[in-house]
Amino acid sequence: MTTYQVPDVWKWEDETDSLSGNRPDSGSRFDQTLPVGEAPFQLYSLGTPNGIKVTIMFEELKELGVTEADYDVYLINIGKGDQFGSDFVAINPNSKIPALVDQSQQPRVEIFESGSILLYLAEKFGKLIPSDSHGRTEVLNWLFWQIGAGPYVGGGFGHFFAYAPEKLKYPIDRFTMETKRQLDLLDKTLANRDYIAGDSYTIADIAIWSWYGRLAQGKLYDGSAQFLDVDSYKNLVEWANRIADRPAVQRGLEVTYQSLEDE
Repeated sequence: MTTYQVPDVWKWEDETDSLSGNRPDSGSRFDQTLPVGEAPFQLYSLGTPNGIKVTIMFEELKELGVTEADYDVYLINIGKGDQFGSDFVAINPNSKIPALVDQSQQPRVEIFESGSILLYLAEKFGKLIPSDSHGRTEVLNWLFWQIGAGPYVGGGFGHFFAYAPEKLKYPIDRFTMETKRQLDLLDKTLANRDYIAGDSYTIADIAIWSWYGRLAQGKLYDGSAQFLDVDSYKNLVEWANRIADRPAVQRGLEVTYQSLEDE
């Protein structure tokens, strides 16, 4: 294996797909007009682990009888670079899905980052988060744990295991070690409680299931479930399957995304 010679100053060398691909700057790259529907909430997203958090949240709110939780959802094709359009960047300057607009308020509220969206909706409707300080804090502990831990699974383990142009032992070993540590943490936590933050289903479960539940079910990264030996985390697998059986979760996974070009 060739050792990488670290330069004194890093320079970006791959400019082949600068319009739609990653590059070391931020901001919009082209003019864009996003469609806006009539529902109170306008969601611009994609069915990734972070994206499904929000559709599941909306469907859970509907299941609880929150009629004000109606939403339009539009597909942001990150392969085409939709997330770098001017309208999307105006909502989320970080150019990542999901992004949400609450147009039931004036002026409208723009929310980005999946954890922030979950918390915003939970607090707006008083659902899926406890009202007492102890319960609320425990939910937030786990919600922020997922936000901080998730990149090790997605950008770390998932990237080097499934997407990197070549298999490299060091990064795969490094991120597999951390991913298995996280799986073990969740498995031990779920040995003593029905849900992530206690006895009740909350936004912590939605956030964590969308990554770790899907991973435990073998829905992320082909071959990773066997590689990680996820069946050995029995409490986690039981919880993952139980959450997957929820009707609102199933609807959140099956939602139809409208095309930006249809409007």
